[in-house]
This record gives sequence, structure tokens and C-alpha cells, in this order.
Amino acid sequence: MSSRPGDPPSLLSHRVPDLGALELLLAVARHGSLGRAAREVGITQPAASSRIRSMERQLGVALVDRSPRGSRLTDAGVLVTDWARRIVESAEAFDAGVQALRGRRDSRLRVAASMTIAEYLLPGWLIALRAERPDTAVSLQAGNSAAVAERLLAGEADLGFVEGLAVPEGLDGAVVAHDRLAVVTAPSHPWARRGRPVDPAELAATPLVLRERGSGTRQVLDAALATFGGLARPLLELASTTAVKAAAVSAAGPAVLSELAVAEELASRRLVAVPVHGVLLRRDLRAVWPTGPRPTGPARDLLALTRARPAG
Repeated sequence: MSSRPGDPPSLLSHRVPDLGALELLLAVARHGSLGRAAREVGITQPAASSRIRSMERQLGVALVDRSPRGSRLTDAGVLVTDWARRIVESAEAFDAGVQALRGRRDSRLRVAASMTIAEYLLPGWLIALRAERPDTAVSLQAGNSAAVAERLLAGEADLGFVEGLAVPEGLDGAVVAHDRLAVVTAPSHPWARRGRPVDPAELAATPLVLRERGSGTRQVLDAALATFGGLARPLLELASTTAVKAAAVSAAGPAVLSELAVAEELASRRLVAVPVHGVLLRRDLRAVWPTGPRPTGPARDLLALTRARPAG
């Protein structure tokens, strides 16, 4: 169809009737009655008449002859109906394809999470998600917060969880829980028996068993002690929470870990929490995703569950 004066030259939406109007025209062709066509598409007869008139004005041709005996397509209406049928069939194919894409998206969820969240929070969230979406296959990749950000930015994960100070560059996020870091030692360590808290300067100057750079735990500790001279060279630098705990339990030296990670060891007295005054060792736990629209499908549902079942 040629454009009319004043129409934007490239916007078909200004010149082509919408799908609802085309479906109504097809119904009129099938039934030979505007009233029956209106009932089929779920609108009133006056609304159907108004929509047909609007379409005729838009196209600049008469489409339907109305009489007491019913509604009959004009010659132009027959041609337009044939073209409309092709458009509606193409729209149905488009819709089927989108439904298939949505189904494929909703059949899997790729999650990347930093160690503490992966080990101590995500299992409960994923069990709840399975109850809501039993047909969604979930894969989980655990690593430090920097690795989580890299996987999201590379398109290798749909939703991530990190423990650092802020949302990594290139990502959007939402706080889903809070956590505190604890200074812990084996019961035989002198700090376990001292009668006064450790101050920040002493903590900063003491070689500690630490997570590697890039972990959320390390980021928070680095920032908290920056004004007290910064962290001393680590006694040990390990790539997992489990390894740091094992080193602390074996009396290698003091460690700093999430309270979530050491709750069992503190309860059994395999580790002792050392009071620290004068520094805030608290952090936000965040869900993160690539900058842009909020997550959809299973990722959206998992995000909602983290807020319904908060921790920390």
C-alpha cells in the first residue's frame, strides 16, 4: 500500500490495521454477520462496527456492505481479507516461535554465585524454586565475586550472587540479604583466651588466613582495614571457604570468614569467635544481572524467592 501525505514513510503501523482489526474482518468474512463476528472476537456489535469503520478510514476503501440481511464484503474487502489472512497466519507463526523460545528459556536456569552464598543460602532458595518450577533444570557455578561478574558479562549465566562492597561494573543488582564477617581462631590460639577485643590496627598487622583477592570476603576486609595500615601479608591465601576453615581449625592462624560459613564450627567449639572493636565487618549480599531489563522467567522467580526467604 502506498503512504498518504503526512504519514511517516517507514512506519507500517500508521498504514496497516492492527491484528485485532484484521481478525475481526476475517470473522465477518466467515460468518457474513457483524454481530456473530463481534461475538467470536469477544466485543460488542457497536464496537465491531466502529472498528470496521476505523479500518475503512485508515485504508481509504470500503470493506463491508451492511444490510438487514447481514454484512457482505465489498470487492475491495475480499482482496483485503485475503491479504489479512496471510498477515494473521504469519502472526500465528511468529507467536508460536516466541512461545517456543520462551519455553526453551524457561526450561533452564544458569546461576553463578560466590562461595558463601552458593554453599549456605542457595540450596534453600533452589529447593523452593524447584517446588514452583519442577521442570526447570538449574545449573550452578561457584566462584569468587569477580568470577561471577565475568560469567554474567560473558553470557554464561542468567543470574548471579555476589558478596562484595558494590555492584560490579556492567551489572545491575539488588540486595537480598546481609552478612557479617567473623574473626575466628582455633581454641588453642592466644586470641581465643585473651580478655580484651582485638583492635583494628592489630588485626591489620597480623598475618591472617584469607580468601584470595577477588573474593567478596577479601574485598570487605581490605576496605575495612585500609585506614589502619591495610592488611599484612597473608599467612595463607586460599581459594575456598572450606580450605580457610580447615586451616583455621588446624591452628594455622586467625581467619576471617562469614558467620554463615562458621556457624557449625563455632557451635562445636572447633573454632572460637574473637571480638573485634572499632571496625565494621558487615556486608550486603546481592543478586546481580547484566545492566538492562530485570531478569525474567526462572531467574525472576529465583530473585523473588530470595526476598521471600531472606537470610542474614
